Amino acid sequence: MKSLPEILFISTYPPRECGIATYTHDLIQAISTSYQDSFEIRICAVENSDQQHDYPTDPRCLLVADDTNSYIALSQELNSDKNIKLVVLQHEFGLFESHRTHLEALLNSIDQPIIIAFHTVLPRPNEDHKNLVKNYAKQAASLVVMTHSSAEILQRDYEIPAEKITVIPHGTHLLEHTNKEELKREFLLEGKTVLSTFGFIGKSKSIETTLQALPAIIQKIPSVIFLIIGKTHPNTVANEGESYRQFLEEMILDLGLQEHVRWINYFLPTPELLEYLTLTDIYLFTSNDPNQAVSGTFSYAISSGCPVISTRIPHVEEVLTTDMGVMIDFNQPQQLAEAAIQLLENKPLRTQMRINSLQSMAHSAWENSAILHVNLFQKMAGPVFQFKFRNPSINLLQMERLTTAFGMLQFSHINEPDPLSGYTIDDNARALIAMCEQYAVSESSNDLVLVRIYLNFIQFCQQPNGSFLNYVSYDRQFTTQNNEVNLEDSIGRTIWALGFVLSKQDSLPKSIVSQADMIFTKAILCIEDIHSTRAMAFLIKGLYYANKPENLALIDLFAKRLAAMYAHEAAENWEWFEHSLTYANSLLLLVML
Repeated sequence: MKSLPEILFISTYPPRECGIATYTHDLIQAISTSYQDSFEIRICAVENSDQQHDYPTDPRCLLVADDTNSYIALSQELNSDKNIKLVVLQHEFGLFESHRTHLEALLNSIDQPIIIAFHTVLPRPNEDHKNLVKNYAKQAASLVVMTHSSAEILQRDYEIPAEKITVIPHGTHLLEHTNKEELKREFLLEGKTVLSTFGFIGKSKSIETTLQALPAIIQKIPSVIFLIIGKTHPNTVANEGESYRQFLEEMILDLGLQEHVRWINYFLPTPELLEYLTLTDIYLFTSNDPNQAVSGTFSYAISSGCPVISTRIPHVEEVLTTDMGVMIDFNQPQQLAEAAIQLLENKPLRTQMRINSLQSMAHSAWENSAILHVNLFQKMAGPVFQFKFRNPSINLLQMERLTTAFGMLQFSHINEPDPLSGYTIDDNARALIAMCEQYAVSESSNDLVLVRIYLNFIQFCQQPNGSFLNYVSYDRQFTTQNNEVNLEDSIGRTIWALGFVLSKQDSLPKSIVSQADMIFTKAILCIEDIHSTRAMAFLIKGLYYANKPENLALIDLFAKRLAAMYAHEAAENWEWFEHSLTYANSLLLLVML
């Protein structure tokens, strides 16, 4: 059997406790989950000579960053292995501090295309640093950065052409929304108002800014507790010991904050970290480094729905809008205190910030990051890779959560069902179509329960003349909205759903098909007077799926009306059925075909 082409990642990697190791692991997991039978990903783990990690699976190779011979050996190994088609380097200057020129020589000697992901991009470099980065870039087929500001710095300060740079935001985790108070109880924080920060402890995090702000915050909100999550950076321990942590501990004693600060002094596994972020009321990012290009900790906090108070590093200024958090100046505890008090005293504002954060960061989910990276791999390596996307598994959790014994509720707050929004036949018709498709695949009795619920709801909404009402309150009463809103679209969509059930008669139980047929037969007696564009399109779909010869005249009637609408509205520069484009536009073309 022919072996698959390989992509080699040169990076730190778990169990090494390092932000880039976590980043690379999450990225590779996302790529492996999203694509199948296309390629193999291998790891060249970056270590120092005084380190030796016990990897759960053996890496493809090692690069000992402070050993000159290791760079030479890696070059020889890569060039002798023709199955490696692409090399991806996760670059941070601190990883190669003592052997930067050897890294340059390695990049220069590798035969395969190289993609370099820069995790740090320093503005206004001195001449040596500028030349180093330019030489790295010269050897690379492409450069990846995580913010547009970093891309601008590479172009402006390093004279690297824009076409060589790709911006792919730092990946984030899509989280199942869980109850904050339940998590607080689990972590012995019940009744507490939680502020938190996480990551390796070091002077650049300026945790003292928060400690200095805490007395003013506690005076207003006595329930506040500040979680400092993470251990001291290993490099800091090697060079300075725990002097910074001791400085913070002394400050906590001096300010009398012992009951309001909790240390979580270890490198948290990602699932546990995300739980801490979920229970956090405000996340504090107080970096005092104005040149910090990107922060994974900030990205994870935003994607966890945390309202954020942050200093103004480029990454934050690019992402954090005023409806998601507050920006403060460096080393300004008074600004931090004022911002925290304002947010903590306004729960509706924090709730809205949470929703805004979750929505704004969806595009940067690891699943989307994987697609952007693979698109770049394809571009750089050409036809050697035949990428095959793996469809994600179907997740019915939210449908089940929204569905009561009566029908599917109309809205939710994030993922918490909103009973006050009531029900609509629109949503239940959509749900019926989806679950008929799902049952044809799964043949699960649980899926069949949902099919029956949605079909029963449609029957409940049918009126004596065969038509349908759309809006039903949670206590199962038809609402006044039915008198205020044009119902033709919802009627059309319902006919579509009923016709779709009839088209699945070979897979669905006869009782369900018979019930749908009875509702459908009664409904089509009163649809001739419908003239709404999309409603007619929905009707054509339903009549088509029902596949009854006696309905051909109705299909012809609605198709001719749509054709007449096109003839009336179309012009030389406007070939369309209506005077504007609104929603579900492809539907009109589909039904005419």
